[in-house]
Formats: sequence, structure tokens, C-alpha cells
Amino acid sequence: MRLPNLNALRMFDAAARYLNFGRAAEELHLTQGAVAQQVRRLEADLGHKLFHRHARGLTLTDTGRSYHAPVQQALALIRDATDKLAPAVQRVTLSVPPSFASKWLVPRLPEFEAAHPDIDLRVVAEESLTDFKRDGIDIAIRQGGKPQESGLNYALLSLVDLVAVAKEDASLTKEKQPELAGLATQTLIQDGHRHWDLLLRQEGLAATGRILLFNQTALAMDAAMNGQGIALVPRIFLGTQPLRILWQAPRQGDQGFYVLWPSQKGRAKAVVDCLLRQ
Repeated sequence: MRLPNLNALRMFDAAARYLNFGRAAEELHLTQGAVAQQVRRLEADLGHKLFHRHARGLTLTDTGRSYHAPVQQALALIRDATDKLAPAVQRVTLSVPPSFASKWLVPRLPEFEAAHPDIDLRVVAEESLTDFKRDGIDIAIRQGGKPQESGLNYALLSLVDLVAVAKEDASLTKEKQPELAGLATQTLIQDGHRHWDLLLRQEGLAATGRILLFNQTALAMDAAMNGQGIALVPRIFLGTQPLRILWQAPRQGDQGFYVLWPSQKGRAKAVVDCLLRQ
């Protein structure tokens, strides 16, 4: 039997790892149809069925499972040998919440690229929890309490210090030190975390003015910059934004922005170190 096509083996490997032709196609920058076709051709050449096809994905057959392990090993050996001949630019995939990406990360990317031209940083903006093995993510930044997951490294990037902000020239900024009760009478801009609701409830207060609700912090900040009301946002997002801080909220325990990365992915350490220096 002649050796299978190397590209077909790469597509089989990706499909076996994700158990999904669509996800495999995204990794390989191909169409789903191209991956599925190459895998069918590989099955025909081998004379064995490698996958069971289902409406919501794939499962490996016994033959596919036993074949995938040595194929994955062989591809890894080829990659390692090639890298030793001509070290490739390292790709590191960073998963961050969308608002963190737009308000904090993106303005800092030029400095990172200048300091690390050998790292190809791919940014994925998403709110969902990350499965590092399944999703091909090297590093994640998430907002919340101290991480409890085993097998992960983590570091605190910044605590979530919430501040009430409004447009610099808005009438709201004329009062020097407003109290929370006074802010509750104004138009409040709330994001998906609903910090205003939590803080007002803790103080036994209720909003008596209008509430504008956005699903992302970045959108709430944009509305505040347009003079539409007072947003409650993490101080770390402000940067050079034309917003004036009106009020500092009490700190919420260990709530913060945490950098997480699997212990086995040492290549991500340079990116982690750079993030923590910002």
C-alpha cells in the first residue's frame, strides 16, 4: 500500500482532535467541505472507516482511534524536525473578553509586536470559558474570582476596581464628589455584569433614573463618552478615554482579571510576562 498523502493525514489529525470537520477546517484555514472530502479519500485509500458521522459531530471508529495516535506522533516529529532546521515564528493564541480586547489589549499590541517580532499573537475575543486542549488556546484572560481549576497556572493582572465615569463636559461631572444615592437618580449605563444592580442592592438603594443596558462594557463606555449617562466600569479600561471618574466603588473581594495558561505550554510564558508588565 502506498503512503497516504501528508495533507490528508493533517486533516485527519485535526478532525480527530476536534471531532468536528468545521473546527478542523478553521485550524487549517480550509473549507469544511475540503477537509471532509480529503478524509473520505483517505478512508477510501486505506480501505477503513475512520469516523462515525453524526448530526452534531464525529466519533472515531476503533480503527480511527488506533490509527490517530501514531499519525499524531509522526506529524509532531515532522514539525519538530522542521523547526530545528528553520525555526518558525511561534504562534500564540490569546483568548480575552471582547471589551478587554478593545479597551486594554489592542492599544498595547504595537509595543508587544515591537518587543517580540518572533511571536505571532492571535487574539480571540470571546466571553465563553476556555477548554485549552479542545480550543487550541495558549493563554486566556478572564474576569472573575481567583481561578480554582487544577493543572493551570494563573496570575492576577489587575483587580476589578470599578469606577463610575461620565463624559468630561457633561453636567454630571460638575459635582465634585457625588454619593451613590445621588448617582442613583441619574441615567445609569449598565453592562452585562450588572454591577450597578449589585452595588445599589448592597446599599439598600434603587435606581430612580433611566437605566441603559448593554451586553458589553466597551459599549457602555462608548455610551458614556457620548454623554448618555454614567457607566460603572473597571478602572483598567480607562487608559486615555475622555471620561471623568465621578466615584470609586468598594472593592469586590478577589474579583479581578486573571491570566491563565496550561503548565505544559511554556512557549506562552513570554506573552504572559509581557502582559503582567503592562
